[in-house]
Amino acid sequence: MSIAERAAMAAVDWGTTRLRIWLLDADGNVLGERRSDEGLMTVGPGPDRFGPVLEAHLGALGAPAGLAAVVCGMAGARQGWVEAPYVSTPASVGAIADGAVAVPGARRPVYILPGVAQRSPDAPDVMRGEETQIAGIARDLAGRERLVCLPGTHSKWVHTKDAAIAGYRTFLTGELFSLLADHSILRDTLGDARRVAPDSPAFRDALLQTLRDPAALSARLFSIRAGGLLNGLSAGDAAATLSGLLIGTEIASATAALDAGDAGSVILLASGPLGALYAKALTLGGITVEIADADGAARAGLLAAARHLGILSHHDRGTA
Repeated sequence: MSIAERAAMAAVDWGTTRLRIWLLDADGNVLGERRSDEGLMTVGPGPDRFGPVLEAHLGALGAPAGLAAVVCGMAGARQGWVEAPYVSTPASVGAIADGAVAVPGARRPVYILPGVAQRSPDAPDVMRGEETQIAGIARDLAGRERLVCLPGTHSKWVHTKDAAIAGYRTFLTGELFSLLADHSILRDTLGDARRVAPDSPAFRDALLQTLRDPAALSARLFSIRAGGLLNGLSAGDAAATLSGLLIGTEIASATAALDAGDAGSVILLASGPLGALYAKALTLGGITVEIADADGAARAGLLAAARHLGILSHHDRGTA
């Protein structure tokens, strides 16, 4: 049986800067994959821009014309393809799937999943995409209260109750690192250094300092500059120190703000070098880490939504 005959859906994670597309069979096995930098910032704004990009990638994957696509992420933002209004917390897996919006006039059935809004007056927050990853690990969350960390440019810490999103906080950790490294007085101290190794002593020391006293962040940030001038702090150690300070502040703030059952245990939903860095940081902070793959969770969440909506193709039964 060919890939086109086995394909049950196209799973699409359309972020701000990145686009990821997978062809999946009915069991969630990956039949084909495409990745590009055609995120919202590159493609949009404008609904007419999204369809051709998706069709070009699906054509390259050999997807049949009638194959349905389920999309999460920024394609559902107001400035994206079609707005998928936020589901409010507490948000169950089923409620998120029920909020899917069909794209009118698309060349194939396309459903965009909504994000989740926390409408608390003192802690308003929004997410698009991360809720689908949470749905992808729902079996690990069922019947329990858990704290899930999703690191990134805008890191999310999610409090779940019985697999539903009860509340969360967003931290601009990755964006702050980029802004401070590229556009602040620290730019000359860091130079071109951006990659941080999890076993860096400078990262460890900065992280532990901040976990003990997160209120001193601003002063310690300037100490990076002074350390380069007075103590010969290398560019690599300066980057590691900056990372340790910012991630340490995030961990201290998130664990204090979110009460989620076993506060000494966190599910880390991440992939790649950033996941390794957060795993080290959490361990140094005395937190037990359970690691789940972010890409796998996104695919599983999109597949679960397709099943909930009843739109999987079943070629063996002659339907699409």
